[in-house]
Amino acid sequence: MSTPASTLPVTGEEAKARQAKAEADATAAEPKELDDLHTAQGDTTIADTVVEKIAGIAAREVPGVYAMGGAAGRAISGLTQRVGGKSNVSSGVKIEKGERQTAVEVGIVVEYGVSIVEVSNKIRESVISAVEYATGLQVVSVDVNVSDVHLPDDDDDDAPKSSNTDLQ
Repeated sequence: MSTPASTLPVTGEEAKARQAKAEADATAAEPKELDDLHTAQGDTTIADTVVEKIAGIAAREVPGVYAMGGAAGRAISGLTQRVGGKSNVSSGVKIEKGERQTAVEVGIVVEYGVSIVEVSNKIRESVISAVEYATGLQVVSVDVNVSDVHLPDDDDDDAPKSSNTDLQ
């Protein structure tokens, strides 16, 4: 007659295996950590372009920001607008996004005479506030890259162009 397996003495390795299985079962049974984007009723995913647009709009609203992006990006954006396209609000913005967090990089041109430090800090505040409110993502960093300074003389498109009237 055989003894039931449950009444046999348990070896050390068998006890460890049973404990590991019990811990794995308990972990699997625990619900996922829920937050605003991951609820018991379902998950919300947000495309990278959504975060880029929100961050771009928030950065543009800061006084002292003349333009977004580098020279090449601004030139392409300007061309697109001239041929009837819409402006690209995410120009100059790059993000890295996970399920619950995002990092933002913003490239800007500042107005001459403003404090770059103050403008950068205001951009960080604005971007963090807008992105966290709109998306529920935690913004872990906002890096600001100042690529140029807009000078008041740059707006003198109406200045008379040099012409030589002596040549015919």
